[in-house]
Amino acid sequence: MLRESETRKHLVEICHRMYRQGFIAAGDGNVSVKLDDGRVLVTPTGLHKGFISESDLVITDLHGKLLRGSRKPSSEFLMHELAYAERPDISAVVHSHPPITVGLALAGVSLAQCILSETCLVLGPILTAPYSTPTTEEVPQVLRPYMRQSNAMVMDRHGAITLGRDLDEAYNRLEAMEHAAKITHAARVLGPVAPLPPVEVEKLQALASQLGIPRAPDPCTLCNACPNGTGYPRAPIHNATPPPSDEALVAAVLHKLQASS
Repeated sequence: MLRESETRKHLVEICHRMYRQGFIAAGDGNVSVKLDDGRVLVTPTGLHKGFISESDLVITDLHGKLLRGSRKPSSEFLMHELAYAERPDISAVVHSHPPITVGLALAGVSLAQCILSETCLVLGPILTAPYSTPTTEEVPQVLRPYMRQSNAMVMDRHGAITLGRDLDEAYNRLEAMEHAAKITHAARVLGPVAPLPPVEVEKLQALASQLGIPRAPDPCTLCNACPNGTGYPRAPIHNATPPPSDEALVAAVLHKLQASS
């Protein structure tokens, strides 16, 4: 465990890095890290994370109650509280708004499918949770099962949340997720994208276990990337009937005119 002064410096650097990489803008996002039993260092609400300083950070208990600092803790601390309650194996939480990741979710494109071997190996499943109103009790209610099945989650129409044993691991998972989203987006623009065959996915999962790459405690069942998936998001909803062509519209108007004459 780093000393508090070192941890403050590192958390601020993570926030600045998120802003430089375009993962957040203005007052977006929030980051926290456990200091010791019962204390959490967290970013304050509403402050521009690209220019945050060490003195701006606040200390709370695991439920978000302010223990030290002059600012209010993040208004989205509920997701941090949930993460620490459900995942005793992690010590850091990063919430961000990575544009390509969020954009794919808006279009109904899930990142859960194993397309890139390194993403499958290093990150494991990237799950997308249904929409919940930010800062409300809806967020932990919706996220609860996802927290135990994934270390990198997308929140529909909101952002992303990544977990780690330390700040670096939580941030690196964010970077890896957005990089996978960029590649997925580029590939889908060029043509259809096929996932890795199930046998290759199994080999990568076994390799992750051999290499000691951490996974979430519960097996993944909440996506729709494989036959066992039961979750969200589904394919984008399209109109069952396509709009009529210009020729069809002209023909319909002429038909009505002839019928009324």
